[in-house]
Amino acid sequence: MHKRILYVGAAAVTLLAGCKTSKPATTAASATPAGPAIETLGTYPVPASEFAYVYRKNNSSAADYGTRASVNEYLDLYTNFRLKVLEAEQKGLDTTQAFKRELDGYRQQLAQPYLTEKSVTDNLVREAYDRMGQEVSASHILIRVTPEASPQDTLAAFQKIERIRQQIAGGENFEKLAREVSEDPSAKENGGKLGYFTAMQMVYPFESAAYKTPVGQVSQPIRTRFGYHLIKVNDKRTAQGEIKVAHLMVRANRNAPAADSVTAAKKITELYSRLQKGENWDKLVAQFSEDAGSAANGGELPPFGTGRMIPSFEEAAFKLQKSGDIAPPVQTPYGWHIIKLIEKQPLAKFADMEPSLKSKVAKDSRSELNRAAFLKRVRQEDQFIEIPAAKTYAFSKADTSLVAGRFKYAAPAAPAKGKGPNDNVALFTIKGQPYLVKDFLTYVQQNQRARAGAQPSFVMQQLYDQYVDQSLTEFEKNSLDTKYEDYRMLVKEYRDGILLFQLMDEKVWSKAIEDTVGLKKYFADNQAKYQWDQRAQGTVISAATPALLARAQKEMKTSRYPVKKGVPEQVYFSPDKAIPSKVGNMALAEMGKYMSNDTLTSVVITGRVKKGEKASLAKARADSAASYLRRSHGVAARRIKTASLTAPVKYSVAQLAVYSANTTALESMLNEQNPLSVQVTQKVFQKGDNKVMDDLLSKAPGTYSAQKDGRYYTVIIDKSLPAGPKTLAEARGQATSDYQTYLEKAWIAEMRAKYPVKVNDAEVNKLVTK
Repeated sequence: MHKRILYVGAAAVTLLAGCKTSKPATTAASATPAGPAIETLGTYPVPASEFAYVYRKNNSSAADYGTRASVNEYLDLYTNFRLKVLEAEQKGLDTTQAFKRELDGYRQQLAQPYLTEKSVTDNLVREAYDRMGQEVSASHILIRVTPEASPQDTLAAFQKIERIRQQIAGGENFEKLAREVSEDPSAKENGGKLGYFTAMQMVYPFESAAYKTPVGQVSQPIRTRFGYHLIKVNDKRTAQGEIKVAHLMVRANRNAPAADSVTAAKKITELYSRLQKGENWDKLVAQFSEDAGSAANGGELPPFGTGRMIPSFEEAAFKLQKSGDIAPPVQTPYGWHIIKLIEKQPLAKFADMEPSLKSKVAKDSRSELNRAAFLKRVRQEDQFIEIPAAKTYAFSKADTSLVAGRFKYAAPAAPAKGKGPNDNVALFTIKGQPYLVKDFLTYVQQNQRARAGAQPSFVMQQLYDQYVDQSLTEFEKNSLDTKYEDYRMLVKEYRDGILLFQLMDEKVWSKAIEDTVGLKKYFADNQAKYQWDQRAQGTVISAATPALLARAQKEMKTSRYPVKKGVPEQVYFSPDKAIPSKVGNMALAEMGKYMSNDTLTSVVITGRVKKGEKASLAKARADSAASYLRRSHGVAARRIKTASLTAPVKYSVAQLAVYSANTTALESMLNEQNPLSVQVTQKVFQKGDNKVMDDLLSKAPGTYSAQKDGRYYTVIIDKSLPAGPKTLAEARGQATSDYQTYLEKAWIAEMRAKYPVKVNDAEVNKLVTK
């Protein structure tokens, strides 16, 4: 039986879909393209082209593809699927608002790959990877100008950057000019130096200019969204890849008092000296590192590459050569660091990085190139035609109110008389479809914003360009069904999948769970399917060594195992009182919650007093804590024991000793050094549950020893359970699944009677190629 992606039984929406898949926006009948039918379901024709596409997509790699058996089997499955979708349509499930919203969401997602230029994306991804093999050190001078600046402001900025370039060409020092004229605030301190960087770390136009400019030379003015740049390339080198390090940090703020800075420097020097003498790295980091985010993990930091860290930190880290090497203390604006190398990671292979690079390129400024190429293509393919006279008329509406962001427009109620341009004429057409002046002016009113200093015509042109781009994109999106078969069929799969999910839930999945009478009858009629084999109730103890096994057996006899993790050790009380402090109440609440969740735990509460307190307070504190657990969390009195000790302690407390009869507590106690030292399993075992118990299922109750695969076992059989019928409670999961299959088969038979299936053998024969 093939299961090639086609919906079978309770496997549900795997059909042609995946998650919830497959579905066009119209009814199946109206969506039927011209051409012969592979079959009819009642009066509903199933297009042969549709079945051929789905069969080819989901079976082409199968060894029996094209055989008559393969085609017939898949057609049978596909028929059942189409019957379910047809029934959903007849019920009107494809007309609900919830269905339309869900389908529209999927359509938007599925459209995205078709609204880009794949070849442009592929080239940009490859280019980014190739550039990642090299790192560039550069400096820059910035003259700011926004992307939406007026032509006058843009020209002024360009002329300014050109004059600066002429000064550099005349011998002026680049770093000096950067400090004096660059509008990058950091330039006054760093002279425009950016350090080393690689691909995807700068905006794309800047990155491209830096990679294309030879070492020692200055680029032509480069425009980015920040303004105009001059870039001087100082050096280029082979990429260092990524590095993973750990660090021990002592914080020292630049503006801290001198005495604090000296103290921090002495502290980091002492720690470095102790590491040099062989002290444990993790221990010192846990005790002294002031980077809370990494101290608990041995100081480990996420991997990083060039340009991702403070330069001084990065430089010291990349100088380390071997795993485990430790660099002398290095200072950054955040304090002092001792850096330990964990590993160096060279640039990964292109195939490994390609998916993540595609995602980054889509979000990077590179995506502007992709969108520009896409819009250029669809302008031609979708026959964009601009009407100059209408555009001139529309632009004549622009005035100072548009610059201020207060442009008002009301579309005329009736078409204007006369032959000249008016609000109701086409501003442009896309494949003959007119886009009217009035719609554009309405868009202008809705999307305007104040742009101080700009010319009205310049603002109108920007809004016009946005409107054209948006219109072209929407037109293309709405044309995808007719332009691309893969897209049309994928949307159909999602459509049908949504309908299928809704109806299957109603007819099969939820019904099988809610129809308890039907389930009981089905179970009784099929009792022979639900039988126990030979079973045994007992315990299997597995240990790494005979000594551990012996210790586990000894401890199990007590059924009382100490619990150390996840429980408070003591409850603090107010001085000279039997009333828990605020912290003490928190500990009791934690203890009460733990005991409520694990009913096999018990606790011994020992009241204590500190020097100077009355001895009687010890018992009172134990009783107070016990009362709280009984009153606030309903812990049974038999699970609580109290005691008191009057020997003075440092604080006013009641000490807690927690025990459990749960074997997980025993495992935790014995596995402190190695989590696999001892494993204890208590249950009713059947064949296949445990390989050691499998050999002993037929044995009489008793204790048995075994050794298998290097482990040592003790098996305790408390009760031998013979083969016999299961109750519905014991078999509910399997019985419910089987009942769902039964309901689905009955439903399909009902639909095949309602919509008689007539196969067109001539079309089936066309798919048989072997």
